[in-house]
Amino acid sequence: INRKMMTSSRRHHLKSLVLSIAFNLLDAEAKQLAVDKEAYMNEHSPALDLPGPTQELQELCKKLHQQIDQVDEERYDFNAKVAKSDKEIEDLKIKVVDLKGKFKKPALKKVRMSADAMLQALLGSKHKVSMDLRANLKQVKKEVKEESAEQVGDWRKNIEDKAGMDGRKKMFESEA
Repeated sequence: INRKMMTSSRRHHLKSLVLSIAFNLLDAEAKQLAVDKEAYMNEHSPALDLPGPTQELQELCKKLHQQIDQVDEERYDFNAKVAKSDKEIEDLKIKVVDLKGKFKKPALKKVRMSADAMLQALLGSKHKVSMDLRANLKQVKKEVKEESAEQVGDWRKNIEDKAGMDGRKKMFESEA
């Protein structure tokens, strides 16, 4: 069903119909379960008629204990089967998660492409982009400072010039 073709009111109506049908099915299933349980109990547990003498009561008690033991064994077997099935289900779920997580990454091929061609492929042929990286660079001139022997020789004079507020001010002015 195409969602764009269906109006929201139609979709809501169909959803409510599906929910009402599901509710009716669940209700019928619960009623059938109650009927089945009643039939099972009638079949497996006959009506109790209590005999008078003590000997017959003891025989009845032994018979009931044997039936209880048998039912307990069946219950234990069923619980063991359910636990085993649950464990298998958990293992299979873990396997599914592991298999979903393992996928082979394809080997990437090297593509020789200029920056202009790459941008044109990404942005489409409408946009004309020129990627000249060197045009945007700043021109930097190298200045070689040649210091004379006089400037290097007298270090005390240099320190005195930079000392105090006047010296710091001169230092910042000369750098700027």
